[in-house]
Amino acid sequence: MLQDRYRLRHRGDFTAVMRGGRRCGRRDIVVHAATAYQPVFMHGPRFGLIVSTAVGNSVVRHRVSRRLRHVAAGYVDQLEPGVSVVLRALPGAAYATSAQLDRQVGGGLSKLGLLTHREASR
Repeated sequence: MLQDRYRLRHRGDFTAVMRGGRRCGRRDIVVHAATAYQPVFMHGPRFGLIVSTAVGNSVVRHRVSRRLRHVAAGYVDQLEPGVSVVLRALPGAAYATSAQLDRQVGGGLSKLGLLTHREASR
């Protein structure tokens, strides 16, 4: 599970990543990423999730959120400190398996150039 210290929690942090970063669209998710240059954020990568009502009802949204948190936890060791990533779920994420979401997140991070070379072929 994704530890609290690796989570984005504040609206301003989400806004900074969404507006100031780059993005890569996949079939069921959009990966937004930005690099923070303030030393306070250099303790590790941070992840945030956006799962809107377009994905489904509460049960479905929470299931997608749990899957995305689990997927994000697998990439904590592969990203540089100071990287902030927002994973925005699209309606198709409700029907995607965890393995499909993992491939899509990995592909998005790789396309954005955030994964190390040896881990990009995951």
